[in-house]
Amino acid sequence: MSARRFRAASAAGAVLLLVGAAAACTGGPGPDGAGNSLSGPSTADELTIALDVDTGPLNLFAGASDQLVGLVYDKLFAPSPYVEDPQPWLATEARQLDEVTWEVDLRTDVTWQDGEQFTPEDVVFSFQYMHDAPTGRYTHHVNDTPSVDDVVKVDEDTVRFECRDACPSLAQVTLADLPIVAKHVWEGVDPAEAKTVQDLPIGTGPYELTSYSPTEGYVFTANENYFAGEPTVERITMPVITDQSGTFTALQSGEIDATTRTLSPELVEQFASSGSLDTLTTQALSFPEVTMNFRHDPLDVPEFRRALSDAVDKEQMLDVVALGQGRAATQGYPHPDAPFANPDNSTPTDPGAADTALDELGFTDADGDGVREADGVPISLTMLVDSGLPQDVRAAELVAEDLAEVGIGVETEGLDAATLEERSLEKDFDLMIGAIGAHGVADPDQFIMSHRSGYLWDSDTDSDWAPWDASYEKWLRQTTHEGRLSVMQELQTVHNAAPTTVPLFYPEEHWAVSQAYGGWFESPGYGIVHKWSFLPSDVVEAAHSSEVDAIIERTDLEPVAEVAEQPTSQEHQH
Repeated sequence: MSARRFRAASAAGAVLLLVGAAAACTGGPGPDGAGNSLSGPSTADELTIALDVDTGPLNLFAGASDQLVGLVYDKLFAPSPYVEDPQPWLATEARQLDEVTWEVDLRTDVTWQDGEQFTPEDVVFSFQYMHDAPTGRYTHHVNDTPSVDDVVKVDEDTVRFECRDACPSLAQVTLADLPIVAKHVWEGVDPAEAKTVQDLPIGTGPYELTSYSPTEGYVFTANENYFAGEPTVERITMPVITDQSGTFTALQSGEIDATTRTLSPELVEQFASSGSLDTLTTQALSFPEVTMNFRHDPLDVPEFRRALSDAVDKEQMLDVVALGQGRAATQGYPHPDAPFANPDNSTPTDPGAADTALDELGFTDADGDGVREADGVPISLTMLVDSGLPQDVRAAELVAEDLAEVGIGVETEGLDAATLEERSLEKDFDLMIGAIGAHGVADPDQFIMSHRSGYLWDSDTDSDWAPWDASYEKWLRQTTHEGRLSVMQELQTVHNAAPTTVPLFYPEEHWAVSQAYGGWFESPGYGIVHKWSFLPSDVVEAAHSSEVDAIIERTDLEPVAEVAEQPTSQEHQH
């Protein structure tokens, strides 16, 4: 497999086994090509992988990363909502019975890591508990978009889901996103206290978290009884190294075998030429962005927001900040590799259009000082940025320069990460440099949720966005998955015509790993540090294929005539 083929396939949303993994079965080097050759073996006794942040003892209700949660827990369908055709995992088949009802058949050969049998009662409990737990990463897929009102056991290997409203994407999205938890472990915990649990987790996944401490990090031990096959690495140790330079120094010295950090653009060439490390490239389902606070005047004006988007030089941003490693963000939101992305999305660099739009809004530079006025007051926006992130700081400088070119003043505030988060939560900013991950830019239900929760829009805002409201109501009426995806294309057009965030570029991800192991695998949105890098290659390829048609949809259902008014959404993690 050539590097060109690997990169092109990834950009199209396909998932391929990284070159060298097949050759690694014999311990030989993989084929040459643009840093995607892996020379390590396909199994290892132990790996040390540095984490960039400590997320506690993997309480999935308290914000642990998807990648670490996936080592311990499993979902009904795999690998995620970020692929077009999720494959059976804990479930064997899902059938849509009508607009609001699904039945799902379950595997009967799965056990929890403490030896207890996995049962339909665990699935019923998981969804009911998610419904009652505090708002978090997974809960909106149960209590909002969609709202799963009831889950019942049908027989010893079947459960039935009942939704409040039409939920035609339940199997493709919700069932491919929510981890299943053990009833016998969690039933004694009040859902209101779910985020406080500090016990080590018990899942059905390929690894058991056998040790955790804030100072020593994590130790994962292979689950030799894993239903999908014995893991390829016996023990994974994950220390936390918060310092970026310290992380890469440890990688170069052989102290660690890999890290959850990707190489910054200026380090790629250096590490690619290393004789002791392998490097590889993946396509990130994430991007840096400029968030616009649509609650503030004049950012509450749709035409003004589009003018700012047009003014940002996206090609320069890619070349200067990412050193050309990726794609210019000229297709707006969501990420163009998301399985539901509209291929016609367009957010070009067009300062001429920005000038025209601002003139038409009456925002002119009456006194000739280079800054436009609104009602006689110079337009000056405050932009926040994490002062500890050099790439973000440089991006902020370029955004300020681009907006100045069309007569918009910008005052940049560099803040520490904690203060930035506080200001973000308080909505105390006009513009803010940040980043959004796969759950935000590649999950179709999250795209809807983000327009209800305050991130991309707020269902409770005083501002009016009639085109979005009309298309959203149309989306709610759809009763088939294809119908939902079709209207989703319209919603993206509406969003990108008056964006509330400006993607800056669509980055490539570059990784460096030791030659002690060569089974690394790219899974969309998850990079390479996840369960799929530590399972047999045939199992992994099957989970990322479209070979099994295990989601049986009703295609004969007509849109419903009316929909109930949706309750106001809550803030959540995305």
